[in-house]
Amino acid sequence: MEIATCTYQEFTPSMGAPIRTTAGAPRWPLGYQLAGHAKLITPTRELLAADLPEDAYEFSYRRILNGHGIDRIHTELARLAARNAGARLVLLCFDKLDKPGNWCHRSMLARWWVEQTGEEVPELGSKPATPPPSLF
Repeated sequence: MEIATCTYQEFTPSMGAPIRTTAGAPRWPLGYQLAGHAKLITPTRELLAADLPEDAYEFSYRRILNGHGIDRIHTELARLAARNAGARLVLLCFDKLDKPGNWCHRSMLARWWVEQTGEEVPELGSKPATPPPSLF
């Protein structure tokens, strides 16, 4: 099973099967149909409402992921992949990472997934902005 991440806005069908990982669905028309919802990796509405800094959010989000466990999460994603003929699952959310200061649960999930499985999770959308090189 192959997984990747992206935003709803940057996703194209050639990337794979679009999978929702957000508490709410997009409130605008998509140019594609969602292929499922990965509920076990979707942040809770309570976590979203907590307005935490990134490190505290990631700590709380990882507690949710660890509470479900890698086996249950893997099983849910494998079922979504099977329903989509084994296509790469592209886990979608709203936040573009190229804006300074932006972060997202999908990046946190990708780090956690690598730790749990050793499998990389590529980001298919815009990448985090990198600071310009120092002249000194």
